Amino acid sequence: MDDPDFREFVEVRYGDLLRTAYLLTGSRDAAQDLVHDALLRAMRHWAKVDAPMAYVRRAMVNERTNRWRRLGLRELLPGVLPDRPRADDTDVVAERDELMLALGRLPARMRAVLVLRYWEDLSEADVAAAMGCSVGTVKSQAARGLDRLRNVLRPADRPAVADRLIGEQA
Repeated sequence: MDDPDFREFVEVRYGDLLRTAYLLTGSRDAAQDLVHDALLRAMRHWAKVDAPMAYVRRAMVNERTNRWRRLGLRELLPGVLPDRPRADDTDVVAERDELMLALGRLPARMRAVLVLRYWEDLSEADVAAAMGCSVGTVKSQAARGLDRLRNVLRPADRPAVADRLIGEQA
């Protein structure tokens, strides 16, 4: 297929999609595979796709959920984040790594809600549409997910870490 609109969409949005996929999977390689599969699905149905970004996001969430169900708990997040040139912010890196590991312990659907709602900054209605569920489900999954993250990230000796990493969203 050589549709210029599809090609332009991929060129403009690939970085955004890859970031979302990384947050959904926790792995650079798995993220690239997830984006590739979602874009293939979108390419096949491109003529019928009205909202391409929403369509591809939903395809990524569905595919990630399907993979999680097939693999169960055997899939683990790596303990290393992608290299990024920056000043020596070891505390920031350690906290982000801690957040990614905690995020990886959540069920796929709950993780998807948190990623789409707070990292992608989608509205509750947009998340519900992307996931094919109700706004109430998004709200409850987000509240439960944030509570779980806070419990994992907020040991008694470091109460501010969880608040800094995930904020007081709920």
